[in-house]
Amino acid sequence: LTRIAKDDRGLLPQPINPISATALVQIYVRGQPFGGSDKSSSGHRYDTIPIANGMINAGMSCQLIHYVKEEHDTFLEVCKQFKAIVVRCNPGQIKADGGDQGKFDDSMRVIRKAGIQVWPSPDVMEFMGAKDALCKVATLNIGLEDTLAYYSTEAFLEGFKKTMKFQPRVIKQNRGSSGEGIWIIKLKSGEYCKEYGEASCTDDDVLDMMEANDNHAEEHTVAEFVEFCVNGRNDK
Repeated sequence: LTRIAKDDRGLLPQPINPISATALVQIYVRGQPFGGSDKSSSGHRYDTIPIANGMINAGMSCQLIHYVKEEHDTFLEVCKQFKAIVVRCNPGQIKADGGDQGKFDDSMRVIRKAGIQVWPSPDVMEFMGAKDALCKVATLNIGLEDTLAYYSTEAFLEGFKKTMKFQPRVIKQNRGSSGEGIWIIKLKSGEYCKEYGEASCTDDDVLDMMEANDNHAEEHTVAEFVEFCVNGRNDK
């Protein structure tokens, strides 16, 4: 396989006698700076080295490889040499690099049928990869009751204004990652209600916003942000 990363700085030495052999798979989007907004200048994801080191500290070896669409068949054969595969390819990035997500997913299903663990599996990503999975645990001890998913303009208008008045929000697209389209939002006034649902924001309330992709800040009213989410960025 073609080596994509410039270096593995920070990676611990692989164990001489590992209890298991694993691989961590990434995708480098050749048309994007650094291979994608989730990558450092090395070509690895920001969390790649820490994850691999965790595997190594647990006694396993962890090889860092990149999926290159032109090497699909070779990639599949290489993956068959491991006991487990950790997939760290953000949704949309394989397609952005000119590849076929379905073809990649099918290859991971082949790997699973061969008795090799794939974390996460394509089927888990399909059914639990969307952000609305968080809504399914909202009422559990690990969840937050004001976690909502919006599938209509009306639901968004009501839900966003109510939750925004309760505490700072993280607004995300339903699928995707890398921080793109993820907004961290606070009320500029800092005036939140004490109980969830007892008050809602008005259209004129001002929001302090930061996009997680590049940490740039913007300031908008509630009405302006709602317009952006519903109809995209425009003069309104």
